[in-house]
Amino acid sequence: MADLHISLFSAALAALINLWLAIRCGRARLSGKVLHGDGGDVALQRHMRAQANFVEYTPFALILILVLDLADQDGWLLGLSALAYFVARLLHPLGMQADHPARTRQIGITVTFVLLACWSVWALLVGAQVI
Repeated sequence: MADLHISLFSAALAALINLWLAIRCGRARLSGKVLHGDGGDVALQRHMRAQANFVEYTPFALILILVLDLADQDGWLLGLSALAYFVARLLHPLGMQADHPARTRQIGITVTFVLLACWSVWALLVGAQVI
């Protein structure tokens, strides 16, 4: 059986971050007294969008981390890049609450895009048996 510690750690972090994002939405929903949808509440819209953004990108990240882990690419590079991804996914929603372009949001999405591109190329190279 493969040692999937990076995948397991990543899945656990993803679940915890998603839970944190859901709690933020719930709190904004309660404070804005919004039962369904966003009720036009800007803070709630931003929290909902931050969670949706996380849910849009993270499944692909987890799949790529898992397949690289399964392909015995589970060294320090995969582990550190996975950790960087989740730090970026924490920075991004913090920046989404700002009324101006926030550096944390920019860093978060840039790191997300770069890592997804790198993992995709890495998986293609492993799949083509180039590495």
